[in-house]
Amino acid sequence: MRCPFCGHADTAVKDSRSIEENTGIRRRRHCLECNARFTTVERVQLIPLKVIKKNQDIEPFDRDKLAHSLKLALHKRPVSEEKIDRVISSLVRQLEARGETEIPSGIIGEMVMQVLNDLDAVAYVRFASVYQDFEVPNDFKDFVGNLDFAKSKPDPEI
Repeated sequence: MRCPFCGHADTAVKDSRSIEENTGIRRRRHCLECNARFTTVERVQLIPLKVIKKNQDIEPFDRDKLAHSLKLALHKRPVSEEKIDRVISSLVRQLEARGETEIPSGIIGEMVMQVLNDLDAVAYVRFASVYQDFEVPNDFKDFVGNLDFAKSKPDPEI
């Protein structure tokens, strides 16, 4: 593994741990040249997924892009990083379990909407405002008016 700080080709593993229900490995490393410390993460990838965008372009599935979207929606919400990571891993496993290599972005968006609806109502509305392209304040009003507020409290396990 090349050092991200000095570019030296030789690094040593200090510690390894299983993560995300044993579907990945987190390794603490240090560079033998500059002694910088950094972390790497390895995950199993069953099949390389591709996303079919709305404009029909096809691009590789990016787990980090999914994570960024979820974390943006859940920003300052009472949901732990650990819970968010489990949700992301679950979504990726569901996508891989579909058996398809090319997945329309709309399916991914709907899966995220479902998860956020069950997890946190505010994050659900935040994500929906971008995903469904709200343009005026009445879009929010109409969307929120159709919500079931019985689910609006966060999951107590969080």
